[in-house]
Amino acid sequence: MSRPNFFIVGAPKAGTDELYYDLDQHPEVYMSPLKEPCFFSSEVRLENFHPSLRSQTKLAGESLRQYLDGSMDGKRFGGIVSDWKDYEKLFSKVEDEKAIGEGSVCYLWSPSAPSAIASSIPHARIIIVLMDPAERAFRQYLKSVSDGTVGHSFRRHMQKALRDDRKSLGVYHPFLALGNYAESVCRYMSLFPAEQLHISLYEERNTDTEGWLANLLEFLDVDSSFVPAPVEVPSTPHVPRFIGISHALHLQSMVRRAKGMIPEALKPFAKQLIYPAQSLPYLDPEDRAVLVAYYRQDVIRLQDILARDLSSWLV
Repeated sequence: MSRPNFFIVGAPKAGTDELYYDLDQHPEVYMSPLKEPCFFSSEVRLENFHPSLRSQTKLAGESLRQYLDGSMDGKRFGGIVSDWKDYEKLFSKVEDEKAIGEGSVCYLWSPSAPSAIASSIPHARIIIVLMDPAERAFRQYLKSVSDGTVGHSFRRHMQKALRDDRKSLGVYHPFLALGNYAESVCRYMSLFPAEQLHISLYEERNTDTEGWLANLLEFLDVDSSFVPAPVEVPSTPHVPRFIGISHALHLQSMVRRAKGMIPEALKPFAKQLIYPAQSLPYLDPEDRAVLVAYYRQDVIRLQDILARDLSSWLV
């Protein structure tokens, strides 16, 4: 039975979903049909979720069970796999691909994942993409708004997260901890040789997307001249026009139920009514200043670890 030989471990909201779909198109790459199986992260289990999320997580688990027991023909985003036999199923359709991978962004934050991966698959190659932690947090907030799980302002969300001292997984934890990269990177650097680590910055990818991807494909030892076709990533946030009202009315679930009842010709107008055709909101400078102060020492430490200039993250 085939096993993965590389992992996209994070950071969350740093373009890893797009990378997953880009790599999935490569003829020499096999990607797990399930994105975010979280197998090697023992912290991400049903019993560790906040009570308010457990019923939702349990339902997701039942849906995942049906997916794993079925043909797994389509891609699925999200699902906690804790059984090794179930995890092996994700790679049962590997043929002659050279690079076999999966992506679980919790692996960067998770204290248990690096050693679990190193113990099971010591030759694994690790892909880490780091993003300005303040912007990363704001992007995660926008995704939560898009999903309908958050219905308040970013400032209120940030303040709640700063005060939250619970260890259970939920909306506010590990919301900020996901941006504390230094210790996470150190864990991987201590367990894997440098040639098995590909650590880059989201900003580098944006500056030279094709060059960045070619470099990563070389790292995976596959054809680096491959250029993927553009893909609309399912996890791209769509922020509703009225956040509070949307959350109160459970607008996301209403929209999903209504899709089958709206004529195709009217769907673009309905979408424009709910989701205005404009760019996503920007992080307020005052809110950014709070986050920059929160992450400052970690960013300074990360600069020394990576020997890279991260001063743009501190302004």
